[in-house]
Amino acid sequence: MPLENTRKFKVSPCVCAILAALIAGSLSIGTVEFAGAQTAPTAAGPTAQSFQGSVPEGTASGQVMDLTLDDAIQRGLRTNLGVILSGTQTVSAKGQRLSQLQNLLPAVDASFKENYEQVDLAAEGIRFPGFPTVIGPYGFVDLRASLTWSLVDVKSLRNYIASKHSFAAAQLSADDAKQMVILTVGNAYLLVVADETEVASVQAQVTTSKVSLDQAVANHEAGTAPKIDELRARVDYQTLEQQLISAQNSLEKDRLALARTIGLPLEQKFNVADRAPYAAFDEIDLDAALKQAHVDRKDLAAMVEQTKAAELQRKAATAERFPTLTVNADYGDIGVNFGSSHGTVDATGNFSVPVFKEFGIRGDQQQAQSTLDTAKAQLSDKNAQVDADVRDALLDIQSAQKQVEVAKSNVDLATEALSEAQQRYKAGVSDNLPVSQAEQSVAQANDQYVSSLYRHNVAKLSLARSLGAAGQYKNYLDGKQGGK
Repeated sequence: MPLENTRKFKVSPCVCAILAALIAGSLSIGTVEFAGAQTAPTAAGPTAQSFQGSVPEGTASGQVMDLTLDDAIQRGLRTNLGVILSGTQTVSAKGQRLSQLQNLLPAVDASFKENYEQVDLAAEGIRFPGFPTVIGPYGFVDLRASLTWSLVDVKSLRNYIASKHSFAAAQLSADDAKQMVILTVGNAYLLVVADETEVASVQAQVTTSKVSLDQAVANHEAGTAPKIDELRARVDYQTLEQQLISAQNSLEKDRLALARTIGLPLEQKFNVADRAPYAAFDEIDLDAALKQAHVDRKDLAAMVEQTKAAELQRKAATAERFPTLTVNADYGDIGVNFGSSHGTVDATGNFSVPVFKEFGIRGDQQQAQSTLDTAKAQLSDKNAQVDADVRDALLDIQSAQKQVEVAKSNVDLATEALSEAQQRYKAGVSDNLPVSQAEQSVAQANDQYVSSLYRHNVAKLSLARSLGAAGQYKNYLDGKQGGK
């Protein structure tokens, strides 16, 4: 059987599904546009790809740094592009809330005017005997403050309350983005750890294969083994060398991906200081886990707030039919100069009732209703998605846990079989075909062990994210739920 390059943990379907579902789910929050309001373009929000990038921090040093998982996650929380874009969206939502608040508060403006005029009446066509041809100079000064206040405006009030919910949703989405960074960085870090384990495993296999090759060459030269044994051993050795080159290349590329995720300069050399040993996960109560997820998931809470904002927007569209009461007033000091000036005041009240805006109002209502229906559908789907995320993560943990245990047993058995085959060949009892086959079995068993261990640890991180407890990732990697 041919020796395969089995870096399956790189494209594991279950891992890809976990990350894709969680990232896509966390980015489903949108922004509610306020009916009738002129708003600036909103800041660009994070996408799934955003969490793979960062804003580089610092400069590369000539020394190799030891990077722990905690260090990597803390750097990611500062520099990851997904977190940064979530922060800008929060600032944008806060600005929108302040803009809506201003519509409810009085607007006061102050002005100062100094007027100076001189008129040539003759140039204007006014020419009478004995009448002056030039009037002036003359002028006045005017210092004034004006106030505009919408005392009754139900639409603006509901828009403001909706903007408060949108701001709360943006804050919750920013918190959820941090959870996504922990998952993304943790996955990238564990992948590098798995790569290093893979490289070490293949390197050990190359060393073992070289011993078998040297033995086959010596036996052939001594005339105790045919040429086919040497050729077979050489093919196995060179195949493993190719696999080692591929594994080392993947390791370097995944190091770059990790550096990109946490804002580390790409020139900076580093070693991952933490390992990811196998730790069986404690039994978990499914019902309690689902309840915890529905309480702690920030993306779900954000969608609840967004739905509330959409409901208020629908009510604000209805409130366009309501009358509004606006007060305009100004008070100032006017005169030829301030020494001879006098105060003046002007105040008006405006009671406005829409008479014929039915098509515009109905259009706004239909748009707001469509946004509300969309938000409700997304919220319902999100509730189901939260349940599915928890169940999927638990299934992946159970499956990977069993695979780790079986793979570890296979490694031990394959290693023992290789040792026996080598001893039989050395004693001249058999040719080296069993040795070649045993080496391939060891390679596959080691790869399956590394792959299953990586999937197991990523599944535990995914469970922490699914429960809204990614900040407690250490406990989950140690096989414990939460703070237990």
